Amino acid sequence: MERELALEAVRVTEAAALASAPWVARGSKAEADDAATEAMRSMFRTLAIRGRVVIGEGEMDEAPMLYIGEQVGDGSGPEVDVAVDPLEGTTLVASGMNNAVSVLALAPKGQLLHAPDIYMEKLAVGAELAGKLSLRDPLSVTARKAAEGLGKPLSELNVLLLDRPRHAGMIAELRELGARVRLLTDGDVFGAMMPCGAKTGVDLYVGSGGAPEGVLAAAAIKCLGGEFQGRLLPENEEQRRRLGEMGLADGVLLMDDLVGTGDVIFAATGVTPGDFLEGVRLLPGRRASTHSVVMRAATHTVRYIQTEHDLALKRTAGAVPSLGA
Repeated sequence: MERELALEAVRVTEAAALASAPWVARGSKAEADDAATEAMRSMFRTLAIRGRVVIGEGEMDEAPMLYIGEQVGDGSGPEVDVAVDPLEGTTLVASGMNNAVSVLALAPKGQLLHAPDIYMEKLAVGAELAGKLSLRDPLSVTARKAAEGLGKPLSELNVLLLDRPRHAGMIAELRELGARVRLLTDGDVFGAMMPCGAKTGVDLYVGSGGAPEGVLAAAAIKCLGGEFQGRLLPENEEQRRRLGEMGLADGVLLMDDLVGTGDVIFAATGVTPGDFLEGVRLLPGRRASTHSVVMRAATHTVRYIQTEHDLALKRTAGAVPSLGA
């Protein structure tokens, strides 16, 4: 893919973040998500791609915009798979909490897994542990191998999970082993990325979350040199039937299965402050600042971009169709 697409991708996540920011702490999840989705879809029209949404807001009959299968871009340029979450952390935005982001990934056509909207068991690590762990191992074995691979005692291993009742057994097991357990309220994509950040203090991400979010996380982690493994968790016969129709096995999905072997571009813009990114800051004079990251798997280049925006001009140009409640 053309490397210029990386910076163009940031413009898309910036628009979504700016549109959802006025909804922070207003208790309106749906409105915040709708604003981000509308802005992201509008900005996609300016990208020189022939894109097809493979991870989006849902099926066509569930989502009016950025639905799975929707064509995006201006109709020129390369054919690409598009994975989006216009607002990852709608609850975080509604409650005024940290770590809400707008994210997207681009890859050559046919490369990104079209993951169904079901749970996925996940294992994510940074570069130091890449290739050393397996989702097939019991959790206790994984924790011990991780501590050994990092050269630290098990008592100093930091493991991150979503704070969900379904993880109660895993949390108890990790604490029994003596590991440090950190709990995440929301934000599954950036949660899985945390072991790749040197300043986060997280060594291992485990537990289950949404499969679409797993593909987005794998795209980012590929750019960061880490490793992500997933296993789809169908809960009923209908979901098992659908996996069979899609040719997806019940086994462990590795990075190549999730995001392919070619280049991937990942971009994200913070909506509320977080461990990786600052949030949108509204400034005097109808201006705002955004903090974004854009990465490429081909080069492992990671760029952080701080941008100031004139909101009045963006509204006039139609770049951000909705700027507030």
